[in-house]
Amino acid sequence: MSKKKNKIQKQYEAMPELFTNRELSWLDFNDRVLEEARDPENPLLERCNFLGITQSNVDEFFMVRVASLNKLAAAGIHTTDPSGLTPQEQVDAVNAKEHAAVERRYSTYNRSLLPLLEKQGICILKPEELDEKQTETIQRYFNDELYPVLTPMAEDSSRPFPFLQNNSLNLAIRLVDPEKDEHLFATLRVPDLFPRLVKVSGAPNTFVLLENIIRQFLGTLFHGYNVESASAYRLIRDMDLDVAEHDSSDLLRAVKDQLREREHGNVMRLEIESTMDGELCDHLIQTLRVSPSTVYRINGPIDLTFLKKLGGMVTGHDDLKYASYDSYRVPELTDRESNIFAAIREKDFLVQHPYDSFDAVVNFIRQASMDDDVLAIKMTLYRVSGNSPIIKYLGRAAQLGKQVTVLVEVKARFDEENNVKWAMQLEKMGCHVIYGLVGLKTHSKIALVIRHDDDGIRRYIHLGTGNYNDVTARFYTDMGLFTCNRDMGIDATNLFNMLSGFSRPPYFRELRISPNHIREFIYQKIDDEIAAALEGRTARIKMKMNSLSDSGVIAKLYEASSAGVKIQLIVRGICCLRNEVPDISDNIEVHSIVGRFLEHSRIYYFYADGAEETYLASADMMTRNLNRRVEILFPILQQDCKKRTQEIFEDMWRDNVKSRVLHHKDWVRIDRRGLALFDSQQNFIDQAGRLVEKRRKEQKAQKEEADVFQPMTKHEDELAGDE
Repeated sequence: MSKKKNKIQKQYEAMPELFTNRELSWLDFNDRVLEEARDPENPLLERCNFLGITQSNVDEFFMVRVASLNKLAAAGIHTTDPSGLTPQEQVDAVNAKEHAAVERRYSTYNRSLLPLLEKQGICILKPEELDEKQTETIQRYFNDELYPVLTPMAEDSSRPFPFLQNNSLNLAIRLVDPEKDEHLFATLRVPDLFPRLVKVSGAPNTFVLLENIIRQFLGTLFHGYNVESASAYRLIRDMDLDVAEHDSSDLLRAVKDQLREREHGNVMRLEIESTMDGELCDHLIQTLRVSPSTVYRINGPIDLTFLKKLGGMVTGHDDLKYASYDSYRVPELTDRESNIFAAIREKDFLVQHPYDSFDAVVNFIRQASMDDDVLAIKMTLYRVSGNSPIIKYLGRAAQLGKQVTVLVEVKARFDEENNVKWAMQLEKMGCHVIYGLVGLKTHSKIALVIRHDDDGIRRYIHLGTGNYNDVTARFYTDMGLFTCNRDMGIDATNLFNMLSGFSRPPYFRELRISPNHIREFIYQKIDDEIAAALEGRTARIKMKMNSLSDSGVIAKLYEASSAGVKIQLIVRGICCLRNEVPDISDNIEVHSIVGRFLEHSRIYYFYADGAEETYLASADMMTRNLNRRVEILFPILQQDCKKRTQEIFEDMWRDNVKSRVLHHKDWVRIDRRGLALFDSQQNFIDQAGRLVEKRRKEQKAQKEEADVFQPMTKHEDELAGDE
């Protein structure tokens, strides 16, 4: 197996001109999301949602990725990334590119979305635009609801500038003391206890932003002083969790401590209203000690994430949203009366969410929790919902005497607090809980059920590309496999022994596990295709993933391309590969799909001399996934499941509506002139709809057949008479 990089691979890795910077590529992805906000073919309220998503995306990006780069730069690190940039050069390039992106986002908001919303009777107004009655309404709201909660924070010799929480919205206020003719400063936090969009009574779809209501009546908080200026601002801090993992005995405590500490991280970004007066602006920059490049002047309301809530608050405009759809509920996996284990024993099941209902996964754990023949359940949890039914069923299983082992990854980014809570809750319910491994994140998605069947012990497994989260499963596309394949079951047992105890399995039969072994496996499969191409045989590679940034994998793909292997890549987000480089990457095509659902599934296909080996994985081709996480790559062996997986990839490759194509380092939409439109996500919705309708007809026919009059037997006749 290819464990070491060969000479050609090393040569390509040493050429920075062959790589796009990881962070700049991520910003390109966020621009593709922004394109969805600007696309007139999308429903209007969904366009607003996309714009809100671009904001939350970039906030997290600065909290983690830019924060990490800043720490490297501050430590004097001058080593370069594969594209040849130092940490400081990357920070400077990110800020330059993001300043331009901010202008595009607010141009979209001010010049496109607001006027279109207003035409539909959906208005986001300023207080001065309200009529007298509406003004009275918001003043009453201020007096009754907001005033008691607001706490103005003065700045003077005895009251220093207050600590400001990450992502909090604040008002910077300049006051004048008329008695002393003295200028003063104060800060007021806009409370996040209240909705950011406040509905104006009497106008069903008219809203005012919370900070503007507060600003309108700000004078009531400063009796005896004159408010000269008030402008909104927001800080984004370093929120990267940095746990010193010397041992796992108190990992939970270390994570809890870090959750408290990180709220005090350094400022990565300062957003201020473009109308803020110079004196206030200078005061904030000096007080917060931020560099000019990290100050973003905003032409509109700061923090556009409120737009993600707008669609749910608007009434009477379903036509401005995506049409609803029904996920297909696979009868053998979701019907309450069916035995899911008997079904899986018959054959493997491949599911694609959200087009196939996530209820199949929930029902797998539900039935396992209640089945008397189930002896044990073992599961990894990376991200779960706030009210997870899976947690409930795992607890029930433990209370019924089953052995339940759950690895809860308490270092899952921005889910740390939620996962700590669930880990403690599971322990209270009697589950054996592992809090993750020292130095590694467990990102694999696997559930193992050990059952005593009539013919002995059997292992039933669910393997997935996505999280066990019933909420995100409605808008993330993911794939999962239900199987009781013997070799996969043995591998799953060995994996959990490795996670929960001291065990180094010598090898795995069917599963490939990171760290390290997925990389080795991918290298070997690419080498096999290279060998075939060099011998004049057909050689193909197809991959779908969230991100492609590992320089070793990219260099190996360059090597394959230069050998004549035809390569198709679907990469939703970061892509550090550059295609169409003569003699190096001119056999590589790259697409990116950004649409209604967040593309999250990972598919890896190799022609393998006609065997067409097909794999799914929890891992992207990123260094962290391959080297620093526990990940699983698993084969699709059953022929019908393999065929469906390949068809799913082909349908996504055909997409010419939501797909962009990479040309060297630029992403462009497909020229659709003369082409029949094909939206892969809508195609999958339509396929699910046809299956749902077919199932309804079958159930109706079964019900009608059951309702046909049946003559009662003598015994039934006697029972009826007794009643």
